[in-house]
Amino acid sequence: MTKLPNVVVIGGGTGLPVLLRGLKRHPVDISAMVTVADDGGSSGRLRNSLDIPPPGDIRNVLAALSEVEPLVEQMFQHRFETENELSGHALGNLIIAALASITGDFVHAIQEMSRVLNVKGKVLPSANQSVILNAEMEDGTIVTGESTIPKAGKKIERVFLKPDNIKPLAETIRVLKEADLIVMGPGSLYTSIIPNLLVPGIGEAVCQSKAKKLYICNIMTQMGETLGYTASDHVEALYKHMDASCIDAILVNNKQVPDDVQARYDEEQASPVHFDMDRLNSMGLEVLAHDILSYNNGLVRHNTEKVARIIHSYMDSFNK
Repeated sequence: MTKLPNVVVIGGGTGLPVLLRGLKRHPVDISAMVTVADDGGSSGRLRNSLDIPPPGDIRNVLAALSEVEPLVEQMFQHRFETENELSGHALGNLIIAALASITGDFVHAIQEMSRVLNVKGKVLPSANQSVILNAEMEDGTIVTGESTIPKAGKKIERVFLKPDNIKPLAETIRVLKEADLIVMGPGSLYTSIIPNLLVPGIGEAVCQSKAKKLYICNIMTQMGETLGYTASDHVEALYKHMDASCIDAILVNNKQVPDDVQARYDEEQASPVHFDMDRLNSMGLEVLAHDILSYNNGLVRHNTEKVARIIHSYMDSFNK
């Protein structure tokens, strides 16, 4: 039996599940590395009251990689809307929290939930503990909390994690070493992707891995994080936080965003990310420029099927 190529996808938020839904249909062995810096909503409440890593981003990735009846996934993703303390909680978050309590370990809880949901691949938190994301702004002020940083209205100089003694999972380091391809993104640059790479040992393991490294650039800039950023600015931010330059290729969107869709973003001053080809080439990056646009409720999203096909053909190109 032919060994499937190992693909590690690093991220969080809404971007990671979108990509994984398409990628799981291809003959690859997926490991998803998910940030544990979330501190808002249901995740934040469970994190604070039960002292566990936030389950929300993990839940969305488990759902994306699950192979179960649609009703089971709907139930897992169901969010209560009541007038009591259940309000706002997703059922899946509560189940993961319960399993963490039963097993005594958050990672073990994810493994058990993966079996229940018949998950295709591995889902790994970037650390087996809660982490606090902080941002130092250009004016020197420090903003604490993943959900607070984009609301500060200031330009980010760098982000960093607390506490100082965070440890990566041994399994995470292993899958990075054994990977054939490491994919970063899509997703919020400073609050979904970079926090994973800041866990001690992970950024180094990514750069030291023999795998090719592909960054999937966001289609739009993001208020409070990347307003005015070009594609190369995104890569520069990754390099700055990893303290190394080791990305081989970048996937960018080359289809124009329609005016009526762009108008939806005007209030938050977001605009399509310009891919500055000359600078990307000067950084030694292979630029994969494609029409990867799709729309959801009038908002721009990556087309999951197209992106997955591009990733698969990129792997074919260097495996020949």
